[in-house]
Amino acid sequence: MKKTPFVTREQIAEIAKTYPTPFHIYDEKGIRENARKLKAAFSWNKGFREYFAVKATPNPYILKILQEEGCGVDCSSMTELMLSQACGFGGTDIMFSSNDTPAEEFQKARELGAYINLDDITHVDFLREEAGIPETVFCRFNPGGVFQMGTDIMDNPGDAKYGMPEDQMIQAFRRLKELGAKRFGIHSFLASNTVTNDYYPTLAGILFELAVRIKEAAGVDIAFINLSGGVGVAYHPDQEPNDIAIIGDGVRKKFEEIMVPAGLGEVSIFTELGRFMLAPYGGLVTKAIHEKHIHKEYIGVDACAVNLMRPAMYGAYHHITVLGKEDGPCDCKYDVVGSLCENNDKFAIDRMLPRIEKGDYLFIHDAGAHGFAMGYNYNGRLKSAELLLKEDGSVELIRRAETARDYFATFDFSDILKDVEW
Repeated sequence: MKKTPFVTREQIAEIAKTYPTPFHIYDEKGIRENARKLKAAFSWNKGFREYFAVKATPNPYILKILQEEGCGVDCSSMTELMLSQACGFGGTDIMFSSNDTPAEEFQKARELGAYINLDDITHVDFLREEAGIPETVFCRFNPGGVFQMGTDIMDNPGDAKYGMPEDQMIQAFRRLKELGAKRFGIHSFLASNTVTNDYYPTLAGILFELAVRIKEAAGVDIAFINLSGGVGVAYHPDQEPNDIAIIGDGVRKKFEEIMVPAGLGEVSIFTELGRFMLAPYGGLVTKAIHEKHIHKEYIGVDACAVNLMRPAMYGAYHHITVLGKEDGPCDCKYDVVGSLCENNDKFAIDRMLPRIEKGDYLFIHDAGAHGFAMGYNYNGRLKSAELLLKEDGSVELIRRAETARDYFATFDFSDILKDVEW
């Protein structure tokens, strides 16, 4: 198998005349089609809704596309709430799932009428004191231990700072009911970036059984089950991508097996997908500007970990296509590197690629989620622009590249840099 970019070398060469590399570019057509596939996969549940994880791609143009496709937003900070409000999301369009939450963020969520998802039992009375208890409230579940599917360990919830165990969930729901809450939701996230159609159905089975037990033990009306994120994408070209239709049907079977007999057949299913919704529909485009021949062969590009830090931070694999050489033999071994004063600033290590020449454009795949969003400014490097490839083939600037003036903007209270020439 191979990955095919949604842009050609000819397109990028033309785009780069107006917007120099590096830049992130997103595929509007792919985003919309994927959102519709997700909605269709869960259409059996009349209350289903996707709450896009804003943290993955916090761009208002992207949020507006997803809003047009019927999605809500999942927020975890004040600025994400502000961004969502500015895009026209409000009330139950917003799921506020945070941890170690400042009072002012709970207050903002209450002001907007958002669904609030509590991460800890102590947050019940903290919310009561600081913002008041809403009629609908969610609590986040952490089962502890390790999360396994068959003999495979998928993740380690016992080491995660998120959520609360079942006994605390029951206490929290009882307390919330005493304080006036009337409808309740259960939320959990047990594994990240799973590339298996079995993850969501397995998680759903765990949460559906938990809902039945909590309903009986706490005497509350469970109205929502939030499966959160965790459905991943195939970063490697030899991986089989998740099939959202199969996933949705697997959750349906668990729902009919567990929830319907327990009298919970009207419960709404929510998802909070970020990576699945956007990663394959965004790429980082960068240009080869140097080559170095020492103990290894290096290709230096004009992007760096500032633009995409997952490879440097996690050793994560992102596939690379040399545009215009898609069918060429991959007979050269390179480290593809950026310019940071950090040896881990590498997009690829010992990667077999076609022969790369200075001026070639490289398309780094699956950078549409947790790509630009995780950027930073180490070494004073500036974040790149974001572009949207629209359905009609035109290209729109949806975030300009940072400038030195942006970098120094937080010194605007002082005249210490007044002599800098921008």
